[in-house]
Amino acid sequence: MSTPNSPTNPAVLYPLQPDHPELVAPFAALVQRTGARRLWLCQSFKAETHQVMAYLAGMGHNVPLGTSVTLLPLRHPYEAALQARSLALLTGEPVVAGYGIGNPGFVAGLTGSPYASPRTAVHDYLTSVRALLDGERVEHEGPYHWLHGGLLPLGHSRVEIGAGVLRPGMARTAGAVADVAITWMTPPRYIEGVLAPALAEGAAGRQGAADGPLRPRIATAVHVAVARPGRDPRRIALAAAGEHLKAPHYAAMLSRAGVAVDPHDPAASAAALLDHRVVVTGSPREIAEALAGYRAAGVDEVMLNPAGVLLTEGVPAAVTDLEEIVAACREHAPA
Repeated sequence: MSTPNSPTNPAVLYPLQPDHPELVAPFAALVQRTGARRLWLCQSFKAETHQVMAYLAGMGHNVPLGTSVTLLPLRHPYEAALQARSLALLTGEPVVAGYGIGNPGFVAGLTGSPYASPRTAVHDYLTSVRALLDGERVEHEGPYHWLHGGLLPLGHSRVEIGAGVLRPGMARTAGAVADVAITWMTPPRYIEGVLAPALAEGAAGRQGAADGPLRPRIATAVHVAVARPGRDPRRIALAAAGEHLKAPHYAAMLSRAGVAVDPHDPAASAAALLDHRVVVTGSPREIAEALAGYRAAGVDEVMLNPAGVLLTEGVPAAVTDLEEIVAACREHAPA
C-alpha cells in the first residue's frame, strides 16, 4: 500500500475550465475519499483557478492542491506568492504553485510584446516567488518584473514552486529554480532521455541536499481511460489530446519522442498516442502497470488526466475511472 506522498500514489487532474466550482467538487471529493496525492487544476479563464480552489476549501474539501499551470502575465510575482500561500493557509494542506509563460500572442496581448527570453522571465519570476514565500525581502529590477518588498509574516503549509516544462531549455531553467517540473503529454522515453537530464544539468549548481544538487521533482499529466464495453479508445484519445496536437510545440515534442502525430490524420495520430502510452487505456490494473513506466522514467508524481472520458461521457464516468485507477495503483504498489 502506498503512502500519500509515495510516487505510486497518483494525483488527480481536473483538466477543464469550469463554469462554476461545483463542477470540480466531485473531483475534490474523490481526492478526499481515496487519499489520492493531490488535486490539480489548470489555468481557467472562466471561474478563476485560485478562487475555485478557495471555494472548494470552503465546502470542506481540504486537500493538497496544485496548479498546472497558471500563466505568468496574469499576475505580478507578489500577487502570485500571496495567492499561493493563501491556499495553503485556507486548506491547511501543501500546495504546488505551478507557473508557465503562455503562448507569445497571449503574452503580447497583456504586456505589449512577447517575452524576448521566456527562460529569463520564468527564472526571475520563480526566484522572486520562492524568496517571498521563504519570508525574504526581494530586491529585483529586471526586464519582466520589478519588485522591492516582502510578504507580511504568516504561518501556512508548505508551498512548492513549479514550472511548466516541455523542452530541454526550460527544463534546465526549472532545474535551477523550481521545486517541481510540471510536464504535459510527455512520453516516458522523452522524460527519461531528454527532460530528466536537462533538469539535472540545470540543478548542477544548486545545493539543496547534503549529498549534492537537488533536482526538482517531476509531476506529469497522463491521459487515462478505463477500457469499457462500447468505448472507442481512439475517439477518447482524440477528445483528450486533439487540441494539443494542433499546437506546433506539442507536435515537435512528440515527434522528438518518436510519436508520429499528424493533425491532418486523426486516426493515425490517435493510434500513435495509444501505442506510445501518451494516452493510457486498459483495465485499471493495466493502467497502473503502464504508469509504473512513467515512474521508472523519473516521474515523481503522476497526474491522472481523465479529459477524454470527461468530454465524451461526463463527470460521473470520469470520476468512476479515476477512483478505480487510484485503487489499482495503490493495490499494486511495491511493498
